[in-house]
This record gives sequence, structure tokens and C-alpha cells, in this order.
Amino acid sequence: MLAQSCYKHNHGRNKGVTMVGRPIDHRRRAELLDEVVEYTIEHGFSEVSWRPVAAALGVSPTTLVHHFGTKEQMLVDILGRLRERVFETTSAAAGEHPDLATAARAVWARSADPQLGAEFRLFFAVYGRALQAPQQFGAFLDSVVADWMKALIDAQGPNSDLTTATRTATLVIATIRGLLLDLLATGNRDRVLDAAQSFLATLEHRAP
Repeated sequence: MLAQSCYKHNHGRNKGVTMVGRPIDHRRRAELLDEVVEYTIEHGFSEVSWRPVAAALGVSPTTLVHHFGTKEQMLVDILGRLRERVFETTSAAAGEHPDLATAARAVWARSADPQLGAEFRLFFAVYGRALQAPQQFGAFLDSVVADWMKALIDAQGPNSDLTTATRTATLVIATIRGLLLDLLATGNRDRVLDAAQSFLATLEHRAP
């Protein structure tokens, strides 16, 4: 649900974009974007430029320029696709109508997956980049909290007081991101996972 909304938002703004000469093949563009995201996860955000990315993907720099227009647009699209990937997998794990505890546990389980450490290191790196250039990455900054906020407010039920639900959702987002940053920075899984389980337990059996 939320993942689909996020996907449509990010891809809708590029619909109909054409470069000089021929129209964009949007299916090919999406394939290239996924490959660019994988490259960025492996090599880091600072290494994203036309020639090395094109060489890694086995295409020409002209192909990337044709599909993304500018390096800045490609960076914006990388951020958007990274968000989509997180939502797609987390939403699937949480189920259709999760309660708050289930939703929070799904978010944490994905965030703390050791196989996804590089992806979340990239997330924090680009988060910092976006904070330094809010005009360029305004859409990312607007959505990176708001999307989770809506999902976690909805998970508290339709009869929840909106002010209380918003406060709770804010605490959940901040706590999970703080724990994840600690985990990535220190690598102390036992300590951080213990703290995470303690926090998540407080969300169980909350009154709707």
C-alpha cells in the first residue's frame, strides 16, 4: 500500500521526460536505476559519476545521460529508489494491517539485517548529503520521515488520538534510527539488539 504510493510518487515525476533525439524507455530506465543503486550501495554515494557507473553497468555514459538527464537527477532518483526498496520489503514483512508492535518489529528486523548493512550505511550517508543540500533533495527529506510517520500512525488504529499517535510514531522512528546508527557505527550487535528488544517490548499490548 504505502510502498506502492511511494513508488508512484517518485516515478510519476519522471513520466514523459525525453532527451533530445528519442523518447525515454521507462522500463529500461527502471532497470538501469536498480543497477545504479546496487553500484552505489557497493561503492558509496561519493563515487557516483557518469564514467565509472557506465563502465560498471556495461553501458556508455551517453546512455545514462539519455535516461537520467543530469547527474543531480540520477542522485535524486537513487535516493527515491532506495526509499522504495525499504518500503517494499518492510511492508511485505509487516502484512496488510499490522498493529504498532508488528510494524515496528518489521522495520527493525529489516534495518538490523546484517546482509543489508551496506544499504543502510548508504542511507545514512545520503541522509547527510540531503541535509547539506535541502533544495536539491527536498523531496527525499520531506518523505523520509513522513512516510514512516503515516504508516506508524495508521498502525495504532483509527480510534487513536492523533496527537498521541503522532508522538508515539515519532518516538518509534527516532529510536529505531538511533539504534541502527549505533549498530552500524559500533558493530556491537549484542548490546544494540538487547536494547532494541527491550524497546519493542514496550509497544506490545498498547491500548488501541
